[in-house]
Amino acid sequence: MRTTFHFRKRTATVGAALTAVLALALTACNGDDTASGSTQTGPTASADKAGGTGGADQGAGTSTGGSTQGADTSTGDTSGGKVDLCRYGVLDATAGDNTTDKTDGVVTVTFKNVADSDCRISGFPGVDLKTSLGDTFSVDRNGEQAVPQILKEGETAAFNITFPVNNSGGSGVRLTDMVVTPPNEVEPFTLTWPAGTLAVTDGEDGAKKIEVSPVGKVSDSPAG
Repeated sequence: MRTTFHFRKRTATVGAALTAVLALALTACNGDDTASGSTQTGPTASADKAGGTGGADQGAGTSTGGSTQGADTSTGDTSGGKVDLCRYGVLDATAGDNTTDKTDGVVTVTFKNVADSDCRISGFPGVDLKTSLGDTFSVDRNGEQAVPQILKEGETAAFNITFPVNNSGGSGVRLTDMVVTPPNEVEPFTLTWPAGTLAVTDGEDGAKKIEVSPVGKVSDSPAG
C-alpha cells in the first residue's frame, strides 16, 4: 500500500495537520533505515550505494509512484538489445537543489555513466522520501513521456523532483534522505535531501503534489 502526500501551493497549516499527514506515510516502504547515513557536500549530495531497499519490487513498470517505479518498459528500446541497461553498478548519482522561486521547489538528481562502455536508460526512477520523524513515502510520476537515451562513458542523465516550498512560517515537514532507484533497476542509491522543508496541508482538492519527472539526457558531451 502506498500513500501520496498532497500539499497546498501557497499556504500551509502546521500543528495537528502535520501529525495527520505524517500518520498517513508508509513507514515500511524502506525497511533498511541504515541508508540514512549518506552525507551532503556543499549544494550537492552524493549517493550512498551501501543502503536502501527502495527498488525491491520493480518488475513490471506499471506502478504510479515510489519505489516500484524503477522498471519502466513502456517507452520502447531503440538499441535492439546491443547496449546494456544503465545498471546501479555503472552509475554514480548526485542530488542538488535547483529551486528558483518561493512557491515551487526543484531537486535535480543526476546519473553519470562511470563505466568504460555505453549504456541505455529510459523511464521513471523510483523515489522514496524519508522524514525526520522516521516516516517514508513514495513520490508519484508527473505524467511526462519518457524517451530512451544512450549514455556514453562520462555522460549524464537527470530527473527532477518538484515540491511545494514551505512558506507557512512553521517548521513544515523536514526531509532527511531520498532512496532513488534508476529505471529498470532494483538496486537503489541513498542521497541526502538537499532542499528545504515541505509545506503541510489538510489534503484539500487542488493542493500541489510532490512529483518526479522521467530521466532525460543532460548533454551529448561527457561530464567532467
